[in-house]
Amino acid sequence: MSATLPPPSAEPRTTADPTTTADPTTTDAPEFVDVATRPETRGIEVVRPSERHGRARDLFAVWAAPNVSVLNFTIGATMILLGLELWQALAVIVVGSLPWILTGIVAISGPAAGTSGSVVSRAMYGIVGNKVVIALTGWLLSAVFLALNWLASSFLGAELLAGAGLTDPVLVPVLVTVVVSAITVLVAVYGHALILRTYPAVTIALVVVFLAATAFFLPHVDWGYRAPAPLEGVALWSAVTVGFTILAATPLSYINSPDMARYLPRSTKPSHIVAATALGGALPSILFTGVGALLATGLDAAAMDAGIESGMLGLFPAWFVPIFVIAVIVNTVALNGMTTYTSSMALQSIGIPLKRIPAAIVVGVIGTALTIYLVMSTSLLGAVNLMLQVLVVVIAPAMAIYVTDIAMRRNRYDGVELLDQERGGPFWYRGGWNVAGITAAVVGGLASSLFLTTDAWAGPIAEAMGYLDLSVPVGVVVAAGLYLGLSRSRVNRPALDVPAPDRGPRA
Repeated sequence: MSATLPPPSAEPRTTADPTTTADPTTTDAPEFVDVATRPETRGIEVVRPSERHGRARDLFAVWAAPNVSVLNFTIGATMILLGLELWQALAVIVVGSLPWILTGIVAISGPAAGTSGSVVSRAMYGIVGNKVVIALTGWLLSAVFLALNWLASSFLGAELLAGAGLTDPVLVPVLVTVVVSAITVLVAVYGHALILRTYPAVTIALVVVFLAATAFFLPHVDWGYRAPAPLEGVALWSAVTVGFTILAATPLSYINSPDMARYLPRSTKPSHIVAATALGGALPSILFTGVGALLATGLDAAAMDAGIESGMLGLFPAWFVPIFVIAVIVNTVALNGMTTYTSSMALQSIGIPLKRIPAAIVVGVIGTALTIYLVMSTSLLGAVNLMLQVLVVVIAPAMAIYVTDIAMRRNRYDGVELLDQERGGPFWYRGGWNVAGITAAVVGGLASSLFLTTDAWAGPIAEAMGYLDLSVPVGVVVAAGLYLGLSRSRVNRPALDVPAPDRGPRA
């Protein structure tokens, strides 16, 4: 191999980590068939050329279905609550969707490596370092997002059941959560082929229902809306930057996008993958987050205090309420099904000795427990805003490092080498840690936190600047710059020229 590798470790080479669910370097294993009618047993193993299938445009629906979401209404309403004028809120919503391009870029590493993104990131952090990073970004944060989305369906499901006389404010949302999470885990168990086959129909159905909901909202929109106290100067820019951070958190959190693309043939054009992924996520997000901002102009203070999820139901005719709530639950299953699916592979990549299906069940149980806690302790609006802002401290640097690594390597990844966990292997670096990646992630996160503004806490630099929230651009620039600089220095020189022939696992 002609790659420039880090210095070989002086420690003796050992056998591969036994927690890997299958040996990716053997050719005598039966060929895997990815079909929607049976559970997917494949985990982080390399997808061989003969098993590749699909087209880049299939990814559009995979990302659109999860993002036709009631959380978009909630986040859109937040833009108005921040004090922005309607046109300012809509402009921020469009700009806040630009990070979807990064989600699309990261996705191209899936077909290149033929394995999960949580394995590809070993190139960035090293075999041991990656376990730490993925335990946070690929698993713990996924559990948080599972909870946020289940929380939305729990509140709305409880509102619907209240009409049938089931009014317990804790027990009913908990029961809804348990039922929805069980269905979600089932989707994750059947996995990639089921998602690919069903999400186009799910997208169409959700768009129809959400457009109908929009039609019921429009008569209540105050098209001449003016903020009660128009913002100017630093106060205005503070609201704009906080709004951008909340919006950008969603696309930045999807570092798992390679997982949904890894079955595509290696010959698939990267530009098509980027476009399908980015547009699939961005278009419904922009549309329905904008609708949420419009909706907020027509709700009174009492309705907003009660929660936008409750206020919007009061604008629907009685016959439409159950249809909308069911659509919200379907969206939740679509989003969390994909999140649980990718999180199960994250568990495998950090060394948990589980096959993918049991790992998916474990992720579902943890997410359900967190949701039940949130149901009993918080409101949907408060939970969404605070968690999305705080999470960018972690996810913005991680996304920047991933995109930078793709650019440096020209998207050349070898799945077999990435799954080699032996000491002294191509991605062992120094003691299993890539100094460049770990340093960039930590310093980028710390820098981001200094510029973060939330209701609960503000970074000292953000506070000094009048509560401007520059956590996303600072985290991205610092992490990407450090990673690039350290990777090119003598401190830690990663393998930037890994060849990527289109071949199956070696014998």
